[in-house]
Amino acid sequence: MLEASEGRNSSHSGFVFLGFPELQRHRRLLSLPAAASYLWVLVGNSLLVSVVRSVESLHSPMYVLVSGLCVVDVFVATAIVPNMLLSLLFDRDEISLAGCLAQMFFTHFLSSVESTLLLAMALDRYVAVCHPLRYGEIVDSSAFLKLALFTLVRSGSLMLTLVGLAGSLPFCGSGVIRHCYCDHMALVSLACGNTDRNEAAGLAVIVCFVGVDISLIVFSYVKILSVVLQAAAGEDRWKAFHTCGTHLMVMMSFYLVGSVTFLSHTLDIPIPTDVNTFMGLMYILFPATVNPIIYGVRTREIRNGFFKMFKIRANKIITVKVSTIKVSPAVKGQI
Repeated sequence: MLEASEGRNSSHSGFVFLGFPELQRHRRLLSLPAAASYLWVLVGNSLLVSVVRSVESLHSPMYVLVSGLCVVDVFVATAIVPNMLLSLLFDRDEISLAGCLAQMFFTHFLSSVESTLLLAMALDRYVAVCHPLRYGEIVDSSAFLKLALFTLVRSGSLMLTLVGLAGSLPFCGSGVIRHCYCDHMALVSLACGNTDRNEAAGLAVIVCFVGVDISLIVFSYVKILSVVLQAAAGEDRWKAFHTCGTHLMVMMSFYLVGSVTFLSHTLDIPIPTDVNTFMGLMYILFPATVNPIIYGVRTREIRNGFFKMFKIRANKIITVKVSTIKVSPAVKGQI
């Protein structure tokens, strides 16, 4: 049951999720692809992080950023998918206002961190390809410290502002969140007070992350392609174009879907609830599921590191087994 206080505007203190209203009869079936995707996110990203940690040749800035991206993908999926599975399987659809605000903060904060990591990866490749002689000078330990500080300040301040403004609203209308997790505008749309500041804050987030980050990412990859295509020929050109194009398509889908779901309520875009919920899930799960493939399976260095790591572990297991074999006294006598 939804709880309501008798204070000003009888503001709700609890809400109910209704993410797929047209598919309520099939909610148990919906849990299957969600659980499979989450399992792949856990296994794929954890395996990629293990490979980077175990293979010394992968201890370079680019692969450290890839590992960070994998860790963020696991955390952001964990922030929403387990609760969604409880809702789909056991009808546990309720969430308190405090819980909703906490989930909102971690979901949007981690997504913004992912955007910053994608930007850092693009800039890292730009420096490596376009300014190779200065790479060691520009990309060092101090650069990672500055990146961490920049990420915490930008993402933390904006998302705390976003959540603080949402938490100050009175919710006296419907207590049904038409989503499967606490998306910012899905919650704000239930408020009965003035939401102009919330909508302005949401637009500021879009401009700050999508407008700034995607512009710098596209600029970096265009410069990389121009340099590589001038130096390479034939098959190498196609390989460079295919690699950069794949990275850009994954990034564009992340930013495009995120922007549409974020702005659908602000701009009154008529998107069906089921479609909007699906897009909100894809915004979280799609990058987390394809990143281990794009940056892992399709990257030769990581692929070689994967085989090297398992070869070393297999050799260790064989060595341990051989060293623990005990020779019986009878056999010793015969020797």
